[in-house]
This record gives sequence, structure tokens and C-alpha cells, in this order.
Amino acid sequence: MLRYFGYLAIGLFIGILAALFGLGGGFLIVPTLNFLGVEMHHAVGTSSAAVVFTSLSSAIAYHRQRRIHYNAGLLLASTAIPGAYIGAWLTSFISASQLKVIFGLTLILVAVRIYRKKTAEPGEVKLKDVKVNYRLIPVGGFFAGIASGLLGIGGGIINVPLLTYLGLPIHYAVATSSFAIVFTATAGALKHYAMGNVEVQWLVLLVPGLIIGAQLGAKIAKRMRASSLKKAFAVVMALLALRMILKGLGFAIL
Repeated sequence: MLRYFGYLAIGLFIGILAALFGLGGGFLIVPTLNFLGVEMHHAVGTSSAAVVFTSLSSAIAYHRQRRIHYNAGLLLASTAIPGAYIGAWLTSFISASQLKVIFGLTLILVAVRIYRKKTAEPGEVKLKDVKVNYRLIPVGGFFAGIASGLLGIGGGIINVPLLTYLGLPIHYAVATSSFAIVFTATAGALKHYAMGNVEVQWLVLLVPGLIIGAQLGAKIAKRMRASSLKKAFAVVMALLALRMILKGLGFAIL
């Protein structure tokens, strides 16, 4: 019984961080499953499936808060879906080590830019008044999808910086990323399931905590100042990038 409470606690923790930063949660689910003995390809596939539930729970919470920019989210998902399918397919042919190093170095530069960038508080601008550059969203969505399918992450690590760069305040970017990830993760999960990479028994253990944690994370995000949320996201992103680089270089870390 204690073991199941442990899995619930793990799910809660990951779900809170996933919703708080619009990341999906795969960045923690993959190493957690791998540490618990799940083979890496299966950890990635199972993470993709788990992220569907995390992001859906987050999106429902953010929908109630009216912080999802649906036009941007759907446009992002439209190219992320084929990207996720391609990324999942690529896991059968290539090692992700070099990609992790290049990806990680790029993310560190993006994290520094986000940390320094000024952003508006939610009360300072209404969602309907936000001006978004729609032309670059499909390009970013495609690469977010590939990262999602290949690395088992939700794609938010690309979505949120992209959306803030294109004009969305950080609170709206996090909410919209959570919404878009529902579609991205579903596409990757279906492909991984068809390839036999999804461990259903682990989903049953983790998903309840992930769903509850995502609801809590969205409530915490609502209470945070935009400047604090932006800086916290940048720090988390830099740490994830550093971890990605070290793993790509062959260091044995979680």
C-alpha cells in the first residue's frame, strides 16, 4: 500500500510542475520510469501516454481561468502532431545523444533570453487584445512535436518560449502550451503504443497523481506574478537543458 502512495506522490509532484510551467511533465516522467527499471524506449513511450492525461487536466483548469489562446494553440498543434509522429518513428533508427546536446545548448540561450525579457501581468492585458505573430507558430510547433515524440517530453519546453517570443504573456503562453500538448502527446502516444513502447501498468500507477497535480499546478500559476513565473520557468528550463546536455554526453544522471 505504501508503494502506491509513493507513486501517487510522484505523480502529484510531476503534475504540479507540468501545469505550472506548461511543460507536459515528460522531462520528469522519463527519468523516473527509467530509474524504476523501465527500459528507455518504453519509458519514452509510456511518458508520451502519461503526458496526455497531465496536459488534458492542465488544459481543463486553464480553460476555466480563460487563459488559453485557442487559435495559437490549434495552429501550434496542427504541425506538432505530424512532428510527434515523426519523432516517435525516429526512436527506432537514431540515438538521441547528439540531439540532446544541440537541443540543450539552444535551450540555455533561450532560457537566458526569457529570464531577461519583460512580460505583462495577466490583469494588464486581455487575451482578446493580445497580438500574436502567427507565421512562425507552425514551424515551432513542428519542432516541438519532433522533440515530444523523440525524447518523450510534452513539447512545452519549445512551446512556451516560442509563444512568449511571438507575443503571448507568460501566463497565457503556459496555458496555451498545455492545451497544444494534449494533441502533440496523443499523436506521439498512439505511435508509441503501436510500436509496443507503452507500459500500461505504469500509467495506472502514475496517472491519478498526475491529474490531481496538474489541477493544483494551474491554481498555483494563477496566483504567481508574471515576472516570478517567467524567471522560474527560465531557471527550470536552464536546469533541464543542462541535464539534457550531460545525458547526451554520456553522464549517468537521472
